[in-house]
Amino acid sequence: MKPPFAHKLKHHPAVLENQAQRAASAQLRLADKITDFAGSMPFVYIHAVVFATWMIFFEAAPWPKLTLIVSLEAIFLSAFVLIGQNRQAAFQQAKADHDFNEQELELKTNTELTRTIHKLTTELHRRFIEEPHNQPRGDG
Repeated sequence: MKPPFAHKLKHHPAVLENQAQRAASAQLRLADKITDFAGSMPFVYIHAVVFATWMIFFEAAPWPKLTLIVSLEAIFLSAFVLIGQNRQAAFQQAKADHDFNEQELELKTNTELTRTIHKLTTELHRRFIEEPHNQPRGDG
């Protein structure tokens, strides 16, 4: 559930790009929906009820089929977990790349500002400390 002020939040450019990529692909949207549901408590509750009902009421010897079904489901769910991990790793890399570029730009800007301040300070020092005799006097 999104907070009520979520529409006012500004997102990192990597987040916006990732959201656009996910929205553009039907496969990724489906994978997102499956992993969202598979990682929820309703998923757990539904499975507990279905398996308990099946074992108690519909199957005399449920263990061979149950083992097969649960194993197959685990295989598919693990694939969705890996998809999610790959997606998260790609997102983190995109965010790190963006942050690195922004920090490099900020470092260059700060370096230029520092050089300009040093140049101005040196010029002021030269004018007012080293050459005070050239300064206009206000008593005149």
